[in-house]
Amino acid sequence: MARKRVVILGSTGSIGTSSLKVAGDIPERMEVIGLAANCSVETIAAQVAETGVQHVALADESCCDLLADKVGSGVEIHRGEAGLVELATLPDADMVIIAIVGTGGLRPALAAIEAGKDIAVASKEILVMAGEAVMSAAREKGVRVLPIDSEHNAIFQCMEGRSAADVTRLILTASGGPFRTLPAAELAGVTVERALKHPTWEMGQKITIDSATLFNKGLEMIEARWLFDVEMDRVDVIVHPQSIVHSMVEFVDGSILAQLSHSDMCFPIQYAVTWPERVRNSLEPIDFAQLAKLDFEAPRVEDFPALGLARRAGEVGGTLPAVMNAANEIAVEAFLDRRIPFPKIWETVAGVMDAHETLEHPTLDQILDADAWARGFAYGVVG
Repeated sequence: MARKRVVILGSTGSIGTSSLKVAGDIPERMEVIGLAANCSVETIAAQVAETGVQHVALADESCCDLLADKVGSGVEIHRGEAGLVELATLPDADMVIIAIVGTGGLRPALAAIEAGKDIAVASKEILVMAGEAVMSAAREKGVRVLPIDSEHNAIFQCMEGRSAADVTRLILTASGGPFRTLPAAELAGVTVERALKHPTWEMGQKITIDSATLFNKGLEMIEARWLFDVEMDRVDVIVHPQSIVHSMVEFVDGSILAQLSHSDMCFPIQYAVTWPERVRNSLEPIDFAQLAKLDFEAPRVEDFPALGLARRAGEVGGTLPAVMNAANEIAVEAFLDRRIPFPKIWETVAGVMDAHETLEHPTLDQILDADAWARGFAYGVVG
């Protein structure tokens, strides 16, 4: 199969850098032709030098001139949100990897779909906020939305060739975060430093806190609902501390398929890029004798209400998932700034959701309006 030409939106984050590792590991199958970031000038300049790309975008326009000085005249700099859209619709691109944190990836994702590009999604906000619109647009254009999150990529692999009607449950695995065994009475005393010590993954601060509250898994439940066209009551979560089983699918005949690999994002990124083929690489396989055991346990849904809030948001739909996501972002920011205690994160989200009047089948502008409203309301709650 021919080499895929790929644009990476969010190239300086953990998913972006892992995507570049994959490209270096399988150069015969993946060529990076465009890179985008917010304002990490030094990092993206080094990536340009490494890859030789001729198209770069920075969301923060104030950083563009500095980058232009570093990369020289042979590289075209695309500026601001319009620049991200330009990069996402490059005529030569076969696929766009969307790894931008927050709402910034929404318009580029829809633009890429409109331009007939397959998208590989790592940004949760795209499907949480606008899953209905994104998947509908992809169906109309006949393009694929390929998951990069390890959990959804695992389900994608297990589901291959099977319809949603064959599925009883999608079972997302969760590490349980750093407070999996912490008594509920001690959650109010959790510090920022403790919350940022994830037992399995090296991630940015926001997603690490989301893993500690289980909001990360809640967002993934909503993503799964849209990616695989199932109702929320067919999406389940099980805690699996080793993070070796990345998710499972239970079928109507009672059989369960699971996907296993080491905790390395290069596995799902490579599969999204090379699908439907599998390609040799330098990644480490599992040694089951060394692994010895795999543990599973039910999540503590009463002590960590994020899963229940996410299930409610996914069942109601409309603008409520966007409101939940936005309120959580503000609450996490307040916790990281040491303005609120740890449990106040989910208490804030619940309060904002309760105050929202949900719109059904919203447009993109209505989704973004709901997002802005939720942020303002949440700011008032956290002070």
